[in-house]
Amino acid sequence: MTSRIRLLFLPLLVLALTGGACSKSPLQNDLISSGRSGARPTIVFMTDFGTANDAVAICKAVMLGIAPDARIMDITHRVTPYSIEEGARFLEAVSPYYPAGTVFVAVVDPGVGTSRKAVIVKSKKGQYFVLPDNGLVTPVIDRDGLASAREITNPNWIIQAPISSTFHGRDIFSPAGAHLAAGWEFNLVGPEVLQLVRLTPKTPTTTTNGIAGDIIALDDPFGSLITDIPGDELKKLGYNAGDKLRVDINKTPVILPYVKTFMDVPVGDSLLYIDSRGRVGIAVNQGNYSKKFNIEPPGTIFIPRKGAPLKEK
Repeated sequence: MTSRIRLLFLPLLVLALTGGACSKSPLQNDLISSGRSGARPTIVFMTDFGTANDAVAICKAVMLGIAPDARIMDITHRVTPYSIEEGARFLEAVSPYYPAGTVFVAVVDPGVGTSRKAVIVKSKKGQYFVLPDNGLVTPVIDRDGLASAREITNPNWIIQAPISSTFHGRDIFSPAGAHLAAGWEFNLVGPEVLQLVRLTPKTPTTTTNGIAGDIIALDDPFGSLITDIPGDELKKLGYNAGDKLRVDINKTPVILPYVKTFMDVPVGDSLLYIDSRGRVGIAVNQGNYSKKFNIEPPGTIFIPRKGAPLKEK
């Protein structure tokens, strides 16, 4: 009798296991393929809401109410208000350090309440981005590739209460991201979006005389200037560490030593360096360049080619 029971039980067990595997959601499959089966889902959260009010805490409460096992990690909630370009830069910088299956909820949404779409974008890396369709994800997709994008229209994926016209972070993006992290089927969130809104950021311009770029941000709280000039482009101008450069900042010339790190100059001195993201930066050793010289982004920067005339033609 025992042998017969075992013979009957084994096929049922195999059927149950194979059937369960076939019902996995894309997110669950991403977790398995990245070796994270059984791991807690991760939601990475970024906004321009600031930290002086309750908006971030409310969004996190909504997420945990839907996906109580999720880990919620923060990029920042101090994106410059309404700056889609800055939010896109942060999202691009942070996302490579997270694995496939990670859910990013990013809310920098000056068009909240308008006809702009709320979307979930899946990259070819297998990461998910829950955000407004305003270009916020453009740099990530340019780097990692687009697998699929869908508009959030399924009412079961959003908050089960009246939708505010001004707080979609709470009512749409947080619940949609949490449902995704909880393993809900991505394809059911809404119709496919065939064309996403794209950012068209400015890029540095190289001429025979040098390279013209922009001061795009501050490395707070240190006040160092972040530019959009790649370090590799600086090297193409002929400079090496140890050189002194004449640099025009907002059309005002300054002389800066090009060094590897801050302590290569005396405390209080200015320097030009390549920052951790591979861009030209300008700083004061143990000081605040922005405050010392009253420079705030946006601004302009021009670095002449080594040996070229000082003024751009």
